[in-house]
Amino acid sequence: MEKVRIEEIDRRIDVSTLQRPLTDALGASDIALNYYELAPGDSPAYGYHKHEEQEEVFLVQRGELTFETEEGEVVVEEGEAIRFGPGEYQQGVNTGTERTAFLAIGAPRDGGDVEILRECEGCGERTPHTVEWADPGESKQTRCLDCDAVTGRFE
Repeated sequence: MEKVRIEEIDRRIDVSTLQRPLTDALGASDIALNYYELAPGDSPAYGYHKHEEQEEVFLVQRGELTFETEEGEVVVEEGEAIRFGPGEYQQGVNTGTERTAFLAIGAPRDGGDVEILRECEGCGERTPHTVEWADPGESKQTRCLDCDAVTGRFE
């Protein structure tokens, strides 16, 4: 058994307002578990994406998230959960006016390849991207795989 206090887990440098990785802190071997808080307009993902081998469940504890999916937008409110299977594209955004808090659970823990699509100004469309360290330990950035342009920086 492992027990942790979420606010005592170090924040991870990521796209979201606040992400606390709980997987290792809890000693989980088969799932990935993250706690998020998002300001209005923020997303927990670097772009519209899919995991080749991982399913994801999002459990909204406070506020709401709006997910872009292949079937259209889906709003998930406080006390609701949503599941995405392997290979399903999605991206959640806090479209509310208040800060939102939620848990993201992925299984298996190592979900294989992730395909991320983001708007690229240089290409004029949504293109495949990679995430890399801009300044190791300080910030990350997204880079278009088609034209090599940096399309976002996250601290």
